Amino acid sequence: MTTYVKQRRGAPPGFFACEAAGLRWLAVPGGARVVEVRGVSEDGLQLERLTPQRPTPAVAEAFGHALVPTHAAGAPAFGAPAAGWTGDGFFGPLDDPRPLPAGDEPTWGAFYARCRVRAVRDQLAAADALPARLALLLERLAIRLESGAFNDDTPPARVHGDLWSGNVVWTAGGAVLVDPAAHGGHALTDLAMLDLFGLPHLERVLAAYAEAAGGTLPDGWRDLLGLHQVHPVGMHAVLFGGGYGRQLEALVERYA
Repeated sequence: MTTYVKQRRGAPPGFFACEAAGLRWLAVPGGARVVEVRGVSEDGLQLERLTPQRPTPAVAEAFGHALVPTHAAGAPAFGAPAAGWTGDGFFGPLDDPRPLPAGDEPTWGAFYARCRVRAVRDQLAAADALPARLALLLERLAIRLESGAFNDDTPPARVHGDLWSGNVVWTAGGAVLVDPAAHGGHALTDLAMLDLFGLPHLERVLAAYAEAAGGTLPDGWRDLLGLHQVHPVGMHAVLFGGGYGRQLEALVERYA
């Protein structure tokens, strides 16, 4: 079996150890397949080499079904890091990863307000990219989240955390997850990331997920995907600027 080496000299301390811990934590029996970790150092990861191929509707449905047991494996708390890692994680491209605050919150709303919404606000402010109106809207959203307005009775899920289409590799054996920002969160966070930038056969994936999840998804869950996109869109505004700031403001205004 061949190996793929992912490396970056001068990576933040623990960057690759954090990623390796996340991959191993997500590798749940019966869950979505995760790329195998074969070695880790301060400068890189040795991973199973994957051979991509075009996905079929059947493979997409299988992925949607398999993601449910991954999430159901759970986490100790909302914001909890992957087993084998302590402290904050990382989010963003390999050449410029940003901190992903860890948490230990009993509710998703409190976690999302403190560790995601206000964290994005602070990073935008540090980049001198926080208009006054957006700052006000982000704080209003954080307060609403803390009030419990978006809480439901689902326990912390074991989420990939950065599940955009580029981190789903389609192979002959099915979908394989790579490059996580793994933590204890809400299952909708992963579904929202799949939706954010598009995914082949997305509707098949979502329908299969909903079928396998039964009644565990909250009512009106599709209308909540935009709320879970606030953090990744906000981080794109931090990293890349441009139209992401306007997209973020529109999302926050919708839920604030």
